[in-house]
Amino acid sequence: MISITSLPDRGVIAIEGDDRVAFLQGLVSNDVAAVRPGHPIWAAFLTPQGKWLADFFIIDDGSRLLVDCERQQMEDLAKRLSRYRLRLRVTLQPEPEMTVQVAWGGKPAADQGFVPDPRLPDFAWRKVTGSPEPTTATPEQWDRYRLSAGLPDGSKDMETDRSVLLEAGFDELNGVSWSKGCYMGQELTARTKYRGLIKRRLVPVTIEGPLPEPGSPILRDGIEVGTMRSARDGLGLATLRLDAMESRLTCGDAKLTPRVPDWMRLPATQT
Repeated sequence: MISITSLPDRGVIAIEGDDRVAFLQGLVSNDVAAVRPGHPIWAAFLTPQGKWLADFFIIDDGSRLLVDCERQQMEDLAKRLSRYRLRLRVTLQPEPEMTVQVAWGGKPAADQGFVPDPRLPDFAWRKVTGSPEPTTATPEQWDRYRLSAGLPDGSKDMETDRSVLLEAGFDELNGVSWSKGCYMGQELTARTKYRGLIKRRLVPVTIEGPLPEPGSPILRDGIEVGTMRSARDGLGLATLRLDAMESRLTCGDAKLTPRVPDWMRLPATQT
């Protein structure tokens, strides 16, 4: 059976106007020109220094671009983006009454209005709607599914003004365009890729023992090698040094085992 749930921690910003694509194109990490009905993108908004501020899905409903973002960031993100409107013909409006839903475990029917999650093939489908579908699962079940695949979930797994996109898998997960024009934070993002500057990665871990709090230090032989991020039901994500991927790790009273998913390309295996 297909699992469907609503995500109360997600919000929506509607972007309208003739210049909506050009407006976002210079601000986010992915190619907004590639967005069309039924084909969303995943992208990030960065500081000028290339550090993470927010990530979101951009969905085309035919007349608007709908930004599926963290609800707690919705108002602030709309204000930040609005600073760059200048004379462009574009309006931004948070839509707090709209619901974000996600489906997994099978493709929803075409008439249900879901679009594919662009990060991994057949991983999940998303829907932004004012008329939600009946749910068959819980947000907690979705979170466990997401953790099992090793996919980041915004501020649960990344740090404002600190995280770098390629540490969090944005390259492999189709969150960065390397062929579009300039966008804010592009210089650092490109430099980390082409100079091989990544020294740590956000990776899935299995947890034996009590779940560590986010931000807890991860140790190898008493030396800190990483930081715990989100976790649930014995699964989690952690930012680890590349040389710690095959080590025995501890975090508080828990033992951690890194697990590199098939989609992830570490430097030793990158082509």
